[in-house]
Amino acid sequence: MADAPSLRIVHCFRSPICGIFRHVRDLAELHSAAGHQVGILCDSSTGGAHEDRLFDQIMPFLSLGVTRFPIGRSVGLKDAAALAEAYKLIKELQPDILHGHGAKGGVIARLIGSLLRVRRYRVARLYSPHGGSLHFSRGSVSGQAVFAAERILERMTESISFVCDYERATYEAKIGKPSCAATRVYNGISERDFGRVPVEAEGADFAYIGMLRDLKGPDVFINAFAEAERLVGRPLTGLVIGDGPDLDRYRRMAEQKGLGRRIRFRPAMPIAQAFALSDIVVVPSRAEAMPYIVLEALAAEKTVIASRVGGIPEILGADSEALIEPGRADLFAAVMAKALTDKGWAKRTMPSPETFRSRFSAKVMAEELEAVYRAQLARI
Repeated sequence: MADAPSLRIVHCFRSPICGIFRHVRDLAELHSAAGHQVGILCDSSTGGAHEDRLFDQIMPFLSLGVTRFPIGRSVGLKDAAALAEAYKLIKELQPDILHGHGAKGGVIARLIGSLLRVRRYRVARLYSPHGGSLHFSRGSVSGQAVFAAERILERMTESISFVCDYERATYEAKIGKPSCAATRVYNGISERDFGRVPVEAEGADFAYIGMLRDLKGPDVFINAFAEAERLVGRPLTGLVIGDGPDLDRYRRMAEQKGLGRRIRFRPAMPIAQAFALSDIVVVPSRAEAMPYIVLEALAAEKTVIASRVGGIPEILGADSEALIEPGRADLFAAVMAKALTDKGWAKRTMPSPETFRSRFSAKVMAEELEAVYRAQLARI
């Protein structure tokens, strides 16, 4: 595609934290290197100093800039004002591609793209759920409303890009087979992320790295850590690394279990720094799509123990001993104890570096998405 014209690509998403932000940063860097012009539109009320540093790092790849304004997490009356602001800003950027990520990002990209199309503007509307609305239950009123909205939004979508087979299957089970084009493009990580990250002398036995909210399972980690200590028969050390709305509650939980000195809490930090603090990363999420933390940890040659949710089995292997039923702290504890005491367990259980690298490359991800962009733009 070297001779094809460059594209103007704008990524829309709500919160500039965790996996979606990582996904967009990688795409921005690689698509910019391929000669495209890239911009970001996202929320201004989330993220902190760590995310500000990440924005600084990718600014050289964002020729269309970063546009931030308040975008609420829940649906509300303020959304109308946010959409009006987004329309004005996106119209000025004149994108060829509007790629919405997550539920709110998908709404913004597709509604704004459709308004531009009414004005005979040529723009392709792409959507990647990244879990998002798929976490709702079909049996709940809110879930039914969200899924109905997703079905309506398909009419304003050129293509849906799922990040794993699980996400696609979940979409089809809860919403139905997409009426628009759909494809699966695995999340991938950049070449600089591959290579062992050694642990510092004061490293911990186990680390939880991620958002501090129940969906991601920090409470499961704390309970499992306490039980793993009992199984191993000696005091252990753990780290909870990240930020989120429930930080104080998890601190109290650890203290109430007598673990205040053995489980330390650290704010979000560059992932390489986090990996230097432990060789065993525990991912006890109750729901996921295709979590970057698992990809990043394996690339850094860490041992990963994770919930059997989302696309994680597609990374670790469907029959992996490292996969645990979500919410089962007792089962997590048993595997954590085994990983710590059986020195050959990780080598037998983790995917080989060669196999992993061949499937989850950011370069492949960016090339496949560029092909989707061009194919859908050509049909308009």
